[in-house]
Amino acid sequence: MPAGPVPPIRGIHHITAVAGDAQANLDFHVGILGLRLVKSTVNFDDPATYHFYFADHAGSPGTVLTYFPHGPLRRHRPGTGEVSAIGLAIGEASIGWWIDRLRRLDIRHAAPVTRFDESVIALEDPDGTRLELIAGGAEAPIPVDAGSALPPAHAIRGFHSATLTVAAPGPTAHLLEAIMGMRAVSAEADRTRFVGAADAAAPGRTIDLRAAPDLPRARPGAGGVHHIAFRVPDDDALARWHQALPDAGHITTPIVDRRYFRSLYFREHGGVLFEFATDGPGFTRDEPLDALGSGLRLPEWLEARREAIERSLPAIARPQPRL
Repeated sequence: MPAGPVPPIRGIHHITAVAGDAQANLDFHVGILGLRLVKSTVNFDDPATYHFYFADHAGSPGTVLTYFPHGPLRRHRPGTGEVSAIGLAIGEASIGWWIDRLRRLDIRHAAPVTRFDESVIALEDPDGTRLELIAGGAEAPIPVDAGSALPPAHAIRGFHSATLTVAAPGPTAHLLEAIMGMRAVSAEADRTRFVGAADAAAPGRTIDLRAAPDLPRARPGAGGVHHIAFRVPDDDALARWHQALPDAGHITTPIVDRRYFRSLYFREHGGVLFEFATDGPGFTRDEPLDALGSGLRLPEWLEARREAIERSLPAIARPQPRL
């Protein structure tokens, strides 16, 4: 049985959303956003569905945006109890470059706004998932995929933040601050900003908690976020959290093996599905770094069903970043 205090949460590990068409999802995130497909596998709980992982070159925690593309599916309805926006970090000097790129590629987007003294461009992926390009956060360039057409100076640098929208922010704020060890650092209009224990230059250390008491509960569907995962360093820390969270009033799943990390899940009191995930073992456990995302990878317990699984999945072509 693990002993000792739990470590404070560092920040975001990954965010997983629901998509419709698999090829459209690939084309947007690789072709438009210039992210690297670091893993193509299946939803371990539903092997007839792909699970795509997009990230920086190495699939570093804090940069990993993942999708379950289900095919034809009703659209998600925005509301409370969800991650309502995914913030992606770009450099301070990259706002104009990204506006020009989105216009040239005919990607609908909003004019930049200022939030917490940072410039924010809102846009949506093909399924309506709300994304925000935010000029702030880590300034060190993250390597992009070899052969990417995007200049490293303007490449997405992982997560900037995620916005959690809830009807009543008190219980979620208590979880973030008093239990997870994040710090409330500023407030503006209907949102409060929290930062995790990671270094200031680390991607994904920021959570914005937004109060929206007049909105209905979000309805799941294509374009919605399924869950947000937070970073814990290792298996020992995850075991400590597995013991501590029920004591704090949050009933979790057992610890599960997601092959590239180990996890537990729970739905926090505001309705958002949280996951705590280990930093390792990482995406190179079944593919070398230079070949990440090059083929369909299955866990050992599904490998015997490979032929049937591959027949059930739609054919896809790996896209290239668009110029």
